Amino acid sequence: MNGIRIVADRGQWRSGFEERVLAGYRAAGCSEPLARALRERALKGIDDWTVATDGTGWIAVGVSGDNGATVGRIHDLTAAGAAGVAAREWAERWCAGRGAERVEVRLTAGAPAEPFAGYPVRGQNRMRTAAEHPSLPPGLTVRRLTEEEYPGWYAGEEAAYIADILRAGALTPEQAKAKSDEDFARHLPQGHLTPGHAFYALEADGGVIGTGWVNHGFLPGVTFGFSLEVYEEHRGRGYGRAAMAVGEWATRQGGDEVMMFNVFGGNEVAMGLYDSTGFAVLDEFRSIEL
Repeated sequence: MNGIRIVADRGQWRSGFEERVLAGYRAAGCSEPLARALRERALKGIDDWTVATDGTGWIAVGVSGDNGATVGRIHDLTAAGAAGVAAREWAERWCAGRGAERVEVRLTAGAPAEPFAGYPVRGQNRMRTAAEHPSLPPGLTVRRLTEEEYPGWYAGEEAAYIADILRAGALTPEQAKAKSDEDFARHLPQGHLTPGHAFYALEADGGVIGTGWVNHGFLPGVTFGFSLEVYEEHRGRGYGRAAMAVGEWATRQGGDEVMMFNVFGGNEVAMGLYDSTGFAVLDEFRSIEL
């Protein structure tokens, strides 16, 4: 992509971008309603993006605040190979010129990943259609978390979330704490009584071996698994796979068909588990510091 120039008329790019995003989600196995809902999320803020071309490919960029940092985002890049690298470098310079401290990109199915080979993976959204009649593994029982257990669960969940963010490597401890506070306040405005959310205790061998937190109706037909946690002292005994089965069971209990969740970068053990249990990558988020 040589001779890159910013375009004023974005109509041709936008129609193509919307179709590419929709095609990517369809390719990942999403139903049509879900694919369209995800596309609408991907289009958030699109009117503020800057679009450029060299006449053969497109690139769309933007800069915004995120937990106290100025972040550049590459929203679209259609070129591959050397042209894709040139486009990415142009985007990095554009973002740096507007004060960005890091640059992020979201990759969906079909998007060229080669230009971002040097960008560490910071997180993935994964999904799979839940079994129609999932059953809990033998020896494992599930019950609702009690209101009395909720504060202790919340404190542990918050600490684990901050640790996951830091392990992914994109934010400082202060930014990770700010992101945690913001995310929990947004998702659980009424705490234990927030509508659509369910909290579980997983029990085996006479005690609680983990917990679960899901949000039914997160997207059309989707239950989002915010957390399916097996306590460290009980890991390595097959309970990780059992927790995924609990997620599928909870999905169907909530009247949904698809289970979705996020995994942070740096957690190769979890990613290996999700690969082996058939959870496809829906989106992948990468970033570099400038």
